[in-house]
Amino acid sequence: MKSTIPFGKKQVIGGRLRVYYYGYWIKAYEVPPDTLHAKKRLIEALTRRLFNHVEHGLNVPGSRLDEARKALAAEDDPKRRRVKSAMLAGCLFNRAADIFTKLVEIQAIGVAITADNALMRECGEYLQEALSLGKQVLHRSGEEGLDELWGEPFKAFAFPIEEFYNSRYIKIAQSMQAIDGIRVELARTFAGAPSFQGVDRLADDFAQAAKVKCETLRTDPDIFDAWTSFAVSGERLAEFQPLLPMDPSSAERQLAAMGMRLLADGREVVSHITRARVPMPKTTLEFVERCARFREALPATPARSVA
Repeated sequence: MKSTIPFGKKQVIGGRLRVYYYGYWIKAYEVPPDTLHAKKRLIEALTRRLFNHVEHGLNVPGSRLDEARKALAAEDDPKRRRVKSAMLAGCLFNRAADIFTKLVEIQAIGVAITADNALMRECGEYLQEALSLGKQVLHRSGEEGLDELWGEPFKAFAFPIEEFYNSRYIKIAQSMQAIDGIRVELARTFAGAPSFQGVDRLADDFAQAAKVKCETLRTDPDIFDAWTSFAVSGERLAEFQPLLPMDPSSAERQLAAMGMRLLADGREVVSHITRARVPMPKTTLEFVERCARFREALPATPARSVA
């Protein structure tokens, strides 16, 4: 039965204001005034976060825009063009941030800056161009692009801040769905592996902590507990050791090793999603397919008593 709660409904739960999307009541934060200064701070924060999650080497200063364009134009190799396109995108974001900073400084001395200001238009064009190159950019893991994350600075520039906040809540809810999906997949996968008994509880704890971390901003006083719970539950999951017989066969050792790799990779995928606060469908699908292959391998191993 579908929920009758409308998306975007806000309600105080447990003394904390929360907003509802996709089955989750997510922490809601006060929206700052929609000013040029607030947009500047938001775009700066989003750009820093962006470079923190994407592949290395993209944080090219905006002052090198002409060089970045020439480097891409002179490149013929497809793989090298992808990287240089990503570097150009990073350079464009920094150039837009540079312009925005100067606009705020000009506004601070009493000069009115309107939406049709030439520099405002130029800033928007740089962000739009960077957004168009987003599909060339990979997550730091190298497994998947992050177009949604890459588009955030442009959204913060182009839309009212409140509208941007609402779009973030949607992405957080979708990230929570992805985390819960991986949690369920891990429980299903290891339910048929006696040597991994108890790992489902550790995975549950990690997923719950991940969702709390996902919805908690760095500026929130709760971040100290949220991050600690996330880090410690991840450590406990990583420390799990399968229960093998006293004299395990090579097949049992191999299966245990496969399971441990799967567990480590599942933890890694959840960590990527949690920190980026966007779902990673390609990476998640590949992980689910690996879980299915592991389950297929389970019946081939005869059950033995565990010491």
